Amino acid sequence: MARPRIQPTDEERRLVKSLAAFGIPQEDIARRLGIRSLKTLRKYYRDELDGGALEANFAVAKTMYGMATSGRHPVASMYWLDTRAHWKRHSSCEQQAIAPPPFIVARDDAEKKP
Repeated sequence: MARPRIQPTDEERRLVKSLAAFGIPQEDIARRLGIRSLKTLRKYYRDELDGGALEANFAVAKTMYGMATSGRHPVASMYWLDTRAHWKRHSSCEQQAIAPPPFIVARDDAEKKP
């Protein structure tokens, strides 16, 4: 017996989009909807899966950008420069390479000739 065809409702579409935005794994989203196959989930909810993650990333990036450019959140500015501008911070306490001491060979006095 074939399984009934899935007919997504507007409420289910909103739920999938929200869950995807929150970073919930697709396996869990499918389980929540009672769908056994990830292929089926992606077939019927592709736009919601992609759009939810994209909109969440946009909202967070917009907030982070605002914090970084406001001047009130220096940590956000540093994070932005590290991740987006690929700046690298260097510690003033970085270890310097120290050359090893010279190799010294000691002679045994018993081997000396008189």
